[in-house]
Formats: sequence, structure tokens, C-alpha cells
Amino acid sequence: MSSGTDVSSATQDAGSAGRTDMKLEVVVLPVSDVDRAKAFYVGLGWRLDADFPVGDDFRVVQLTPPGSPASIIFGDGVTSATPGAVDGLQLVVSDIEAARSELAARGVEVSEVFHDAGGVFHHAGTEARVAGPAPERGSYGSFASFEDPDGNGWVLQEVTTRLPGRVEGPTSYASVADVAQALRRASAAHGEHEARTGEADENWPDWYAEYMVREAAGEALPT
Repeated sequence: MSSGTDVSSATQDAGSAGRTDMKLEVVVLPVSDVDRAKAFYVGLGWRLDADFPVGDDFRVVQLTPPGSPASIIFGDGVTSATPGAVDGLQLVVSDIEAARSELAARGVEVSEVFHDAGGVFHHAGTEARVAGPAPERGSYGSFASFEDPDGNGWVLQEVTTRLPGRVEGPTSYASVADVAQALRRASAAHGEHEARTGEADENWPDWYAEYMVREAAGEALPT
């Protein structure tokens, strides 16, 4: 999701009454060589959930990115789409530089970190790409891209503070690394808080906790 998305409160209110939860479970990828695609995604460190061959012309492989509630599937007889036809799939990360470095260390040809000149990422073409992360490392603004062996396109997007209304229920973190990054951001913000007040804050654990919960929920941050 890019930071340019605008959802009105009226639409949110109308959609929340008596609705049925619809959770994205899987994304189907068209591939030409199932074993090659499986090796690639396993090599990314993604969890292999299933590999079910059913006869000579049907096979389903499912993998899940670390920390993701949704998975990908591909195989034989799974889709009629042209291999490599999927583009613009986005993987949210809390640290774009660290995520890019990890992919590169795993042998993936991944772009340098970039941001979009207009502030919102355009999947088609690279004309608007500007080298380096977004100014002031703004949430939703920094990207890196890569492709699987068939050319299915993926984009890493750095998200540190969610837009209002994007998080429902208790906030949580997918990994120790995400918690560590949130603590670093809270620490930096708390340093600015103490500089403004001119005194040490003995209740800094409470301040950190409030900052991290609000940040994860897309609410106004404490000052």
C-alpha cells in the first residue's frame, strides 16, 4: 500500500457494519519450472508449507514469506497465466536497507534502494525512481525491487508507521528484528522528547510503550 491511498471515514463506517472478514490467504504465481521456482523462494528463506504432486499434470507448491499471514502458490496445472506475468507484488519491511542486504547476501539480484520522485511508487517503469531512501526515511516511501527466475516482480516497501485505519485489533510485531527497529525509533523520538522538556524522563518505559503501540496502529505519536 502506498501513502497516496485515501480512505474516507464514511466508507470505513459503511463497510464495518455486519461485514464478513475476508483475509488474503494466497497469491498465485505463474512459473515455467516448478523446481527452479521452489529453489529460488526457499533460497530467500521463505517457509515451505507444502509440495503436493497429484498425478503427472498437477502439483501445488506453497511458501510463506517470514512474518507474512499470506502465502504464494505455484505449480503444474495451477494457473493458465503466462509465466512471469505477475508484477508489483509488495513485501513490507521495517528496515529497507537491512532487507535489501539480506536478499543480496542470498544471491538475489535486487535493485538499490530508491524512492519515487512523486512520493508514490509507480510499478510501471523506472523513470520516476530516485536513488536512495525517501527524504527523512518517511514511512511507505522507500523501495527496492527484484524478480524471480521467471520475471515475476516483487517490491520491498519500508513501512514503519501505519496510516490511520490500517490496523485493527491489538498491535503486534512479526519478528525480533521488527521489535528492535521499533525500539530504536522510540529511543530517538524519546531523546527529542527529553530535549523539549529539558529533563530526564523516569517513566521512559511507559513512553516507549505508548510510542510503539501508536506507531504500529497508525495513531498520532506522543511528543
